Amino acid sequence: MARTRRFHTFHPVADWEDALVTGSGTLGALVHSTAERISLTLCHERLFLPAAEPLPAPGTARILTELRSLLRSGRSRDAAVRIADFAAAEHPGYADTRWIDPLVGAAVLSLEPDEPGTGPVLRTCDPGSGLVGEHVPDGTAHRVFASRPDDAVVAELRSPRGLSGRLRLGLLPEPVPVPVRVRARADRDRLSLRVDFPARPAGSLPGYTVDCAVSARGGAVRCEDGELVLSGVTLLRLAVRIGTDRPGGPAAAPRARVTGFDGALRRHRRVHGELMDRFRLRLGGPAPDAPGEELLAGGPTPELVSRLVDAGRYVTVSACGELPPTLQGVWSGTYDPPWRSGYTFDGNLFSAVAALHTTGTPELMVPVFDLLEGMAGDLRENARRLYGCRGLLLPAHASTSGRHHHFGPEWCLTCWTAGAAWAARLYWDHYSHTRDRDFLRRRAWPFLREAALFHEDFVTEEGFVPSYSPENTPADGDGQAAVNATMDVAAVRDLCRNLVRTHRILGEPGARRWAALAARLPGYRIAPGGELAEWAGPAGPVAQEERHAHRHASHLYPLWYEPDPVFAAPRWRAAAVRAVRARLAWWRGQEADEMAFGLVQLGLAAARLGLAEEAHETVSLLASRYWRPTLVPTHNRGALFNTDIGGGFPAVVAAMLLGSTEGRTDLLPALPRAWPEGRVEGLRGRGGVVVDRLEWSGGQAEAELRSVEPRTVLVGLPGGTRCRVAVNPGKAAVLRFRAFPERSCRSASKNSD
Repeated sequence: MARTRRFHTFHPVADWEDALVTGSGTLGALVHSTAERISLTLCHERLFLPAAEPLPAPGTARILTELRSLLRSGRSRDAAVRIADFAAAEHPGYADTRWIDPLVGAAVLSLEPDEPGTGPVLRTCDPGSGLVGEHVPDGTAHRVFASRPDDAVVAELRSPRGLSGRLRLGLLPEPVPVPVRVRARADRDRLSLRVDFPARPAGSLPGYTVDCAVSARGGAVRCEDGELVLSGVTLLRLAVRIGTDRPGGPAAAPRARVTGFDGALRRHRRVHGELMDRFRLRLGGPAPDAPGEELLAGGPTPELVSRLVDAGRYVTVSACGELPPTLQGVWSGTYDPPWRSGYTFDGNLFSAVAALHTTGTPELMVPVFDLLEGMAGDLRENARRLYGCRGLLLPAHASTSGRHHHFGPEWCLTCWTAGAAWAARLYWDHYSHTRDRDFLRRRAWPFLREAALFHEDFVTEEGFVPSYSPENTPADGDGQAAVNATMDVAAVRDLCRNLVRTHRILGEPGARRWAALAARLPGYRIAPGGELAEWAGPAGPVAQEERHAHRHASHLYPLWYEPDPVFAAPRWRAAAVRAVRARLAWWRGQEADEMAFGLVQLGLAAARLGLAEEAHETVSLLASRYWRPTLVPTHNRGALFNTDIGGGFPAVVAAMLLGSTEGRTDLLPALPRAWPEGRVEGLRGRGGVVVDRLEWSGGQAEAELRSVEPRTVLVGLPGGTRCRVAVNPGKAAVLRFRAFPERSCRSASKNSD
C-alpha cells in the first residue's frame, strides 16, 4: 500500500512549540526556522535539569489509621491536608509543593543570515524517513534528521547564492533556573558546549556536552567571539552529538563527525523507516497534498485521520529510545516545561505508548519496563514509607527518580495506588502480543507479583482506603481523596487475572493466592443515573456521586485493554455505555478543551463496547482540536506541545478496526459509517495474532490473519457472527465477510479466554 506520508506547512513560527520534529529516540531536534534565523533546538532524552533534591516519600504509614478514619467519616479534604502537614513536619522541603526535575533542551544551533529574505518558510516532514526540510525566502534549503544508527543530529544547508552569516551554538534563550558553568569553544570545523551544574543535588546529573562538527564547501569560515562567521559558503554540513553525564561523574565527551548526508539518511531510513512501515493505514481516498493548516481546516475526514495516525506514530517512534516518551517526547525548548515534562503515570505515559503493540513495534515498549525496573528500589520504599506495605507503589509523576514526592492538599497524589497494577497490564500485553515466554518469566512475572504484594497488604475489608480517581472529585465531596475508586478496583482485578494466567502458562504453583486477593476486592457499582460509577461505594456519609464534567475517564479502565468479564453481562454493559455517553456529552461542549488524552480513554472504551459512532466522535474531536499545522499534537486545544495522543490517537483508531483478548480476535468491531472504505496492514492483537491485511469497501471486507505461533483463534465479525480459524506464522488465513451488517445491540468484542 504505497502512500506518501510526507506533509508540509507554511504556518509561521512564533517559538519552539511551532517546530517540526525529528528524533532518534535518544536525540531530538526541534526545527523552527524563520526568514531571519535558521534554528535547531537540540535535545537528549536524559537531559533532566537537576533542580531539586528528590526527597523520600513521607512516612505517612504512621498515621494511616487516622487517615482511614477521616475518609470513612467523609472528610476528604481533612485527610489530604493531614498528609501535607505531616510531610512538612517530617521534612521542611515539603512545606511547598515539590516538583520533579524537568526535561530541558540542551542547546540551540542557529544560523543568522547577513541578508535575510522576506516571506513565508516552506517546511516539510517525511515521517517515513524522519527527514525535516525548510526552504527559507533567501533561497536557503535546510535538511535535518536525528539518526538512530549514528546517534547524531545531521543537518545540511545549501544556498545558490552562498551562505553568509553567523553560526552559533548556545543555551536556550531564557534564564537558566539553576547555577550553571558554561564553556563554549569554536574552531573552523567545530562548535562545542560544555555545561556543568555545580550546585546540583547529590546523585543528580553533573552536566552534559554538545559537540557539533562543521564541514563547509566553498566560501570562507572564520572564528569570531565563540561563533563561526560564514561568507559565501555553498554547502554546509553539520553533525551534532550530545553526551549526558551519569550521576557518578562526567562521561566521555562525545565527538561528532560529518559524513555524507544522503548516506547517513539511508542508514537511518533503514532503521526508522522499517519501524514506520510495519503499519500502514488508508481511510478513504488519497489525502490532498495541502499544507497542514488546510488539512486541519477541512475537518476530520477519513483522509485526515489516516494522516494523523501516521503523524502520531512518527512522533512516538521518534521519541522511544533508551527511555520512553515524556510528556513532550524527547523534545523540550524551555527550562520550565508544563508539568516538568516527566513521566506522568496516572494517564499520560500510558496514552503515549498505547499503540506500540497494536501497530507492530513491541520492542519500543521495552524502555517502559527498563524505566520501571530501574526505579524499583524507590517504588518499594514508597510502599513501605507511605503505607507500611510490601511491593511497589508507583508515583503519579517521576523523572530522575521513582520517589513519591509530588503531592499536596488538593492534588493528593499519594492516595493513588493503582499505578503499578496499571503498569503490570503493559507487561502482560507485551507477552500476549509477542508470546515471549522468557520475558514473561524473567520480567513480567516478578513485576506483576510485586505489584500484587502491595495490594495484598493494603486492601482492607472495606477495600481501597485511601483511593483516588485521577484528578476528579465526587460531586458531593470536598476533595479528591476518596474510597474505592473504580480505577483501583479494576486495575487490581485485572492484575490478579493476569497473575493467575501467568502461573498457568509457566506451570508454577501459587495462583490461588491471587484469586484470593481478587475475591477480597469490592465490586463495581451502578450509579443512580444508570452509569458505571466512578467510585464503587460511599465514603461514610458521602455518597461519592458522579461528576461527569471532567477530563479524565479513569472509571472506564476495565474497558481499555481486555474488558473485565463482568461487562459481558447486559446490565453492566449498559452501565458502561451510559458512562461513555455521559462523559462524551461533556467533551462536546466548549469548556472541554484540555487534556486531549481523556478522549483517548473514552475512545478506547467506546471501541471495546462496539460503539462505533461514539468512538468515531472521539477521533473527530481529537483530530479537530489537538494538532498544530506541523501535525505535532498538543495537550490543550491548540496549545501546549505534548505527545500523549501521538500514541493515543492511533491506538483508538486501531481499536476500532481490531479488538482482541487472549483468546479472541474481533475484526472491524467499531467501524463507523464515515469510513466506508479503507485498508490497514500490520495490525497486531493479543494472543500473538497478526493482521497482515484488512480491507473493506462496498460493504464487503477481506482479512489475512497469521499468528506468531500456531494456534486456533476465535474470530468475531461485525454483526456478532463468530468462527474458529487456524493461524500460524507462515501462510495467512483469508476471511471474507460483510463490513456493515445490521448491527446487533452487542459488540462483537467480548471476553473469551
